[in-house]
Amino acid sequence: MSDSVLIDTVDGVLTITWNEPDRLNALTAEMLNAAAASIEEAPSETRLVVITGTGRAFSSGAALGADFDGSATLDGANRLVRAMTRSPLPVISAVNGIAAGVGCSIAIAADITLAKSSGYFLLAFVNIGLMPDGGATELVAASVGRARANRMAMLGEKLPADEAAQIGLIYKSLDDEDYDAEFATLVGKIGRGPTKALSAMKKVITANTLPRLDAALDAELEGQVALFSTKDAFEGGSAFLEKRPAAFTGA
Repeated sequence: MSDSVLIDTVDGVLTITWNEPDRLNALTAEMLNAAAASIEEAPSETRLVVITGTGRAFSSGAALGADFDGSATLDGANRLVRAMTRSPLPVISAVNGIAAGVGCSIAIAADITLAKSSGYFLLAFVNIGLMPDGGATELVAASVGRARANRMAMLGEKLPADEAAQIGLIYKSLDDEDYDAEFATLVGKIGRGPTKALSAMKKVITANTLPRLDAALDAELEGQVALFSTKDAFEGGSAFLEKRPAAFTGA
């Protein structure tokens, strides 16, 4: 695996770090599958998983460009979200900045999501003629309700980390200068916790709050693949790369 995603385990903490800061940690299928595999194959002594990013972004979403393979990227994202939610290990997302597109979906798929107050969450899909994926249609509504889920999905507006914490989308937003210390404290507390109890409670809470996550991932995959071939998606992607407003026609 390249240095695009860094994976290491220290003192029972498996840390996955998106490491493409120059492109705001935009995600490829290779990066997503490597992260998923590391969780699926975590050694028995692992007690906790942490996902974070380098630079000023957690992740800006899928790596769009001439070589973008939408289906493969979506498959990788779905695999990672399933690995995160099915793993018996607690998963923490340490959101160090921007969490957009499928990066937002992954950030909130964790059991606990901590963010810097300078960061934000954004379901940017509508801005490029697509629909939310990575389980966002289930994850967001389960956390903050249908009205706010529709607001995030249909308006495509930035949700500041402080507001995300206030409405219950994430665990906590912290001033940037306090973030590292509280993150270390949180990792230490959960990492020293009763692993069997944490696993049992995660399994039940996930089952009771995300009962249709698998169905949502499958439905998003079907819907998104269909949207990839639309003129609006082509226009949205072109506008994004050319840094101009998109002109959607409904085709």
